[in-house]
Amino acid sequence: MTNLSFFTKYPTQGATSRYRSFAFASRLAELNYNIEINSFMDIHYLNNLFAKKPKNKLHIFLSYCERFFAVLRSSDNLIIERELFPYLPYGIEKWFLKDKNYILDYDDNVWEDYRGKKMLKKKYDYLVENAAAVIVGNDYLEEYVRKLNPNVIKIPTVINLESYQNVAIHKFDRFSLVWIGSPITYRYIEAFASVFQTLAKTLNYDLIIIASKTLENRAIPGVSMKFYDWSSETEATLLKQSHVGIMPLSTDPFSQGKSGFKLIQYQAAGLPSVASPVGENRTIIQEGMNGFLPKKQNEWIDAITQLYNNSALYTEYSEYALQNAYNFSIQKYFPIYKNFIDSIFSVKSKK
Repeated sequence: MTNLSFFTKYPTQGATSRYRSFAFASRLAELNYNIEINSFMDIHYLNNLFAKKPKNKLHIFLSYCERFFAVLRSSDNLIIERELFPYLPYGIEKWFLKDKNYILDYDDNVWEDYRGKKMLKKKYDYLVENAAAVIVGNDYLEEYVRKLNPNVIKIPTVINLESYQNVAIHKFDRFSLVWIGSPITYRYIEAFASVFQTLAKTLNYDLIIIASKTLENRAIPGVSMKFYDWSSETEATLLKQSHVGIMPLSTDPFSQGKSGFKLIQYQAAGLPSVASPVGENRTIIQEGMNGFLPKKQNEWIDAITQLYNNSALYTEYSEYALQNAYNFSIQKYFPIYKNFIDSIFSVKSKK
């Protein structure tokens, strides 16, 4: 029996951990792999983070202590999201990993987190160089990581198509743009406020935000908005009730390294998408087939207006989005993921 220890940043309530480590780990467990999972932060930390409440230093200290012991008692084969110990220098991780075979998993450009921090700025480079292999979520990261470690594979953050296929379609009465994400990244919506305000003058629509109802106090003036708390039980239903998925981004290095997972969710729900032409967005959206990649404000307005007014175009994009969803699904990528980790760990175990 193969023993695998997953070290995630968040529990299942954190999107990155839920759709990458936990999704693949659960399927491996069904195949009789012996799986253990240690999440660095718990749901209380995550809720406080989203609510922008002060960090509990004692709680964080205990999280480090728990992880120290979890690594010491773990199996020899580790799959690590990003790093073991956030904000601790590489030397500490090196000591804990000295007798371990480990695969790293990166979905976003986390290198930006340590930019300007002298003791940490090369930490991810060192981890990657000494890893058995690396899994990345997008082309931007693959290009960078391959310079440090040849054993790299691109596996996007994937969706389980079954979660969407079992949901009946009943659209909202009003045309609706939808955005799903964490309260932290709601700033991208605020940065595009003028687009939504201009659209509100000519289109009868709602802007649906699936993140947290607490964001209502940051609603955009002049725009009809509805806010929902995210939950795994309602996510697919709310998306399928909506009409068009949106993903505005800036052009900074962090945004260029994002996984584009929102667009993958929109496709699974059969939604045409309108997104900034940044990073992985350009791979997921095939312009003229399942969505638009507008650069300027007037292009955003024109793209959304076309989908609002042209039902034939909307249907064409919606149907292609559904067809393309398989290319970003766990149904496609689980065998690839399993074969990759099997090959890496079996090779290492013979040394």
